Amino acid sequence: MSQSKGRLYVISAPSGAGKTSLVAALLKELDQLEVSVSHTTRNIRPGEETGVNYHFVEKSAFQDLVEAGAFFEHAEVFGNLYGTSRLAVQERLNLGIDVILEIDWQGAQQVRKQMPEAIGIFILPPSLSALNERLNARGQDSAEVIAGRMQQAISEMSHWQEYDYLLVNDDFAQALAELKAIFVANRLELARQQAKNATLLAELIPA
Repeated sequence: MSQSKGRLYVISAPSGAGKTSLVAALLKELDQLEVSVSHTTRNIRPGEETGVNYHFVEKSAFQDLVEAGAFFEHAEVFGNLYGTSRLAVQERLNLGIDVILEIDWQGAQQVRKQMPEAIGIFILPPSLSALNERLNARGQDSAEVIAGRMQQAISEMSHWQEYDYLLVNDDFAQALAELKAIFVANRLELARQQAKNATLLAELIPA
């Protein structure tokens, strides 16, 4: 059995749509799947760990990495900078591991220019009222911040047509099943199965 290269997935969603929870649940369902750990200049939040949730860096260090061409993509969101290590992503893909980038539409556009074969998935909330409720339920932000996030969410959602798949996270279990189906189906693509099962194919269909 030979090894096929992993696929790169870009998953975007407005804040509060449930993207992080869905991806965390998906990681428990599938093997050979990882989320790329981004660099960011934002402050660390309670419960987060550097190197696990993000690589937390100062703005000057981030700019040095940008100038060195170290990022696969980078963007500014809510006044903070986020970037994905080019080398780290490529190393995992070469090992046959599927890699998820949890990034916004700006980052997704940058990725598509460099890797058009990347698979884009956009996650929507079931309604604006549900989104507002989820943002308020966190209890971490002021009303002013939440209002800003709602405006940002509407802007973000206008880019849904730039993606390959669209999920509505109304029922979590159903949304998770649909997300998993995308990954499973792509792993069954002919080219990946040919690489994975080269020995078996040679035995079953001798040249």
